[in-house]
Amino acid sequence: MAELAHGDARWRKSSRSGSNGGSCVEVADNLPGIVLVRDTKDREGGTLGFTPGDWQSFVNLAKQIGPVA
Repeated sequence: MAELAHGDARWRKSSRSGSNGGSCVEVADNLPGIVLVRDTKDREGGTLGFTPGDWQSFVNLAKQIGPVA
């Protein structure tokens, strides 16, 4: 797997994350051709990369399903 250079990534946390003890992810969607995702509790633990289309498909499905207990 290729190492991603993401020094220019602008990270944001979803407003839906709330304050439930840190079960959150941060997303950087400002880089061309890739959306980066990382765990807010372990920012140095790794980053996942998705194509913008795959990320949008995931977001759409998550909105349809809703929160899972």
